[in-house]
Amino acid sequence: MNMTRCLIAEAEVQAFIKRCMLSVGTRPSHARSLAEVLVEGDRRGHYSHGLNRMDVYVKEVKAGICAKDGEPVIERETVATGLVDGRNLLGPVVGNFCMSLALRKARDVGIGWVVARGSNHYGIAGYYAMQALKENMIGMSYTNTSPLVVPTRAKECTLGTNPISVAAPGKHGDSFVLDMATSAVALGKVELHDRNGTSIPEGWGCDSEGKLSTDPSKVLQGGGLVPIGGCETTGGYKGFGLGMMVEVFCGMLAGSEYSRYIRTWRVTDRAANLGQCFVAINPENFAPGFNDRMSDLLSLHRYLEPAETEMPVVAPGDPERIHIEKCNSLGGIPYHLSVVNHMNTFAKSIGVTPLLSVNKVIE
Repeated sequence: MNMTRCLIAEAEVQAFIKRCMLSVGTRPSHARSLAEVLVEGDRRGHYSHGLNRMDVYVKEVKAGICAKDGEPVIERETVATGLVDGRNLLGPVVGNFCMSLALRKARDVGIGWVVARGSNHYGIAGYYAMQALKENMIGMSYTNTSPLVVPTRAKECTLGTNPISVAAPGKHGDSFVLDMATSAVALGKVELHDRNGTSIPEGWGCDSEGKLSTDPSKVLQGGGLVPIGGCETTGGYKGFGLGMMVEVFCGMLAGSEYSRYIRTWRVTDRAANLGQCFVAINPENFAPGFNDRMSDLLSLHRYLEPAETEMPVVAPGDPERIHIEKCNSLGGIPYHLSVVNHMNTFAKSIGVTPLLSVNKVIE
């Protein structure tokens, strides 16, 4: 097991990801969009959705099941809604297009609700919801995914991790940012434990019989993730319900694939055809003083007396801000050396140079 970390500048990681995508013929602007999303995921501490995912995107483009070129197309719209055909492009390309459309509609009429089909994995959901913060709006983003989650009382994976993100602006750049899977954990976190040879906490996943397991290999090979809450007695049925809610907003509204009809994760036999949802809401169309109340709500919780003195209460988005501050102070992003070595080996296999540097080792 190698838990050593190395420090790499954000610009270097972005350039590396872009080179890998360009090597399989991706349009430069699309490669840049993907690189920005993945690095932002790592910068915010969501390593399961950053550089760790890069090889998946390359393989899908190389296999011809994700389009290298083109742009999303609006199929149907009203002043407040839109249906977009993602044209099987990289998820971040579709996501940026749809969130931009939702924000334009929200500027005009107070709300924009846009759904897309024909999309692919788009990185962290929060990346799109947070775009609304720049315009002092509330943003939301949802996506369905390959079936990786075993519903309450079942053995078979029929739902994706189906993430939810909601971002709401407070005062002076402060914000509430919820960015979570509706499974107990993201699959990438189980993969990282498996890659590093460590067990997972009980309540993350189950084996092929639907029984909770701490062995990441059993979860990844025949088992699956469990919904938020874990087993039924600890409220797993609530996470199951949230996962299905995401399908309502994505697969059902967009007419994309959904549930068990989405292709198996990492299997490159056909297009994913994911459904995604992007929402922008302008608080100015509602009660005045939204930002003041939002900041008060955040402060109210941040300054609660903690149960453990050394562990202050944090609001959604605070852990990510803390990680960003850490990256800024270090002058780069700390990565597990095992992940960097894995991606460098992959890059060599597709003829990409230069590789990521591993000379700045930190403990």
